[in-house]
Amino acid sequence: MLEDDSRLRVVGEAADGLEAVWKVRELQVELVLLDIGLPTLNGIEVAKQIRKLSPQTKILFVSQESSPEVVEEALSLGEGYVVKQDAGRELRAAVIAVVRGERFVGTRFGNHGLEETPESGVLESVGINSVSAPLRPDKQIAHRHEVVFYSDEGYFLDSLAQFVERALQGGSSAIVVAHESHRNRVLSRLQAKGLDIAAAAEQGRYTALDAADTVATLMVPGTLDPARLLQGLGSLLLTAAKAAKGEPSRVAACGQIAPLLWAQGDAEAAIQIEKHTNTLVESHGVDILCGYPLDSFHSDMGRDMFQRICAEHSAIHSR
Repeated sequence: MLEDDSRLRVVGEAADGLEAVWKVRELQVELVLLDIGLPTLNGIEVAKQIRKLSPQTKILFVSQESSPEVVEEALSLGEGYVVKQDAGRELRAAVIAVVRGERFVGTRFGNHGLEETPESGVLESVGINSVSAPLRPDKQIAHRHEVVFYSDEGYFLDSLAQFVERALQGGSSAIVVAHESHRNRVLSRLQAKGLDIAAAAEQGRYTALDAADTVATLMVPGTLDPARLLQGLGSLLLTAAKAAKGEPSRVAACGQIAPLLWAQGDAEAAIQIEKHTNTLVESHGVDILCGYPLDSFHSDMGRDMFQRICAEHSAIHSR
């Protein structure tokens, strides 16, 4: 699974605890996937040694152990925890989250106060039993790529409005790419909060674009053009960044480009948009929020797509 992901490279393996410590010291790796029940030296002791020898190395525990006490001790030393039984549906998302500087706790521990997770009832309504956990409030990263899965459209629109409001009040620029009805309803919410959107637009700090029109500019007949995407959206972000106040300048972008492609039946293009968006997040100093209706994930393909989308985001919200 890890070798199939182009973002990752496996540089070493170890069969016991002592060998693991030696390999980490030798290779100075970015991430270790660490079991607890290891010969010669158990995973908890290995983690303690890694913290001394290579403090920059991130640790993701992948173990059969599932007692909250063991998990809590492991998380005092590492950045994430996945139970082996759940690895098929959680490991990829966990690895990407931890590499990005986030904390990941398997969703089976949601009832033990170890991590806040999306509302399980909402996910069960589309036949999904687990999802990567959102960022802990005390975990900070430079920029974010977050997703909202919604069954309540009002919740999604409120999320977009709050996202834009925080950006504008903080001096950042904001870009909304959405369907016309959604753009209008977000605008109404912002104006109701007393924001002078006309002035922000005149300053170049507020830009509203149509999702379908934007998607059309990123496609050659029937196919997503990565060069157009990176150049077109990159240019838009640079223009918005120049209008932002403060140093460093920040841009917040939200909307429905990838969700529109998914709704049109082009799952691979939607995933490619999400992947390229992560490139923009890292290269252009942008915070991004997008939203997918939950009722589009009922099929077997939908459940697989749901997990793939989760793996591309730094935080997940649902209602």
